Amino acid sequence: MNRVCSIFSQLLQFVPRLEFEAAVQKAKHRDHGFASWDQFGAMMFCQLGHAQSLREITGGLACCEGKLKHLGMDGAPARSTLAYANENRPWQLYQDVFQRLLGRCQHEAQNHKRKFRFKHKLLSIDGTMVELSLSMFDWAVYKRTKGALKLHMVLDHDGYLPCYAVLTDGKESEMKVAKSMTFPPGTMLVFDRGYPDHDWWLSLTRSKVDFVTRLKDNVSYGVVSEREVPKGGNILRDEVIVLTSQQEIGPEAQLRRIEVWVEERQETLVFVTNNFRLAASTIAAIYKERWQIELFFKALKQSLKIKTFVGTSENAVQIQIWTALIAMLLLKYLKMRSTFAWSFSHLVALLRHQLFVYRDLMTWLNNPFQAPPALEGIHDQQLPLDFAPQAAR
Repeated sequence: MNRVCSIFSQLLQFVPRLEFEAAVQKAKHRDHGFASWDQFGAMMFCQLGHAQSLREITGGLACCEGKLKHLGMDGAPARSTLAYANENRPWQLYQDVFQRLLGRCQHEAQNHKRKFRFKHKLLSIDGTMVELSLSMFDWAVYKRTKGALKLHMVLDHDGYLPCYAVLTDGKESEMKVAKSMTFPPGTMLVFDRGYPDHDWWLSLTRSKVDFVTRLKDNVSYGVVSEREVPKGGNILRDEVIVLTSQQEIGPEAQLRRIEVWVEERQETLVFVTNNFRLAASTIAAIYKERWQIELFFKALKQSLKIKTFVGTSENAVQIQIWTALIAMLLLKYLKMRSTFAWSFSHLVALLRHQLFVYRDLMTWLNNPFQAPPALEGIHDQQLPLDFAPQAAR
């Protein structure tokens, strides 16, 4: 019989210990007493085990004291020790771990079929609010009586992986963060109407980055030419336009405006893009694919722990959100590797109950309802009962 360590230990092995120690060195942090790896293991248990507080994290690990050595942990940390580490150790360490793990996940995603045939790297960009109590998180002022953070994200549609994330205060606009990002030439970027800066659109065109977005109703433009549309389809209009604010720039400022009738919503949607090669129906399908980043935010908030926090300092909140993103990468990676038709929520729910079970992770992923080889048939057997009369003594 093959001997394996716990499923939780096998999950942590996707983050090689040497790479983690290199990230510790890069963060210019020196461990004193409580190892950074132990902190990482505790916070991953918080995310994957859905622990609600420091007491649940430390207590849950303490209950598995005999099973922590194979995790590389010296033991379950005290609550005060973990709280102090979350408050003072640099959150950039976990950002670096996230970037290292992302490369491995993107390599795996290349082996899977893409939804679109074009060669562009499809990325979507958006942000989501994380509401906080202003009385406990006084550094996260959003409104007079409310606190909030904003998580800005770029989603890679090859595997639906988060490839870029930044945390800002709740007042920071998505447009300001987007301007600080750079995208390689040939990228196809899709975003909603929350990014209305037309000068930024022009800079994307000059950088050879294609984009698809919605056009606001109050935008002034002029029509340069009409493009032919298929008859009998849902494409109502396909035009080459120039925004009034950019009409003196020249041909590089030309955009493509597409009107599409959406039967399910019984309304007409207007898209704008700087790509003149793809079919109008493909442009509409690309924008529809933007919904995946909304589903990502929904899964992140419902399945992992980023709506409530085990620490109140900004550093502790950053660490918890970055460990949630690391856990998300691990779960996406497992879903890509598995041959079983997992939904994301189902995978998270069942994995939570299997963390300290000793069985092969990939075998369980591919056939989660199959009993381990050592137990096959045991639970189905009935205990033999001997009803024969005993001899008198």
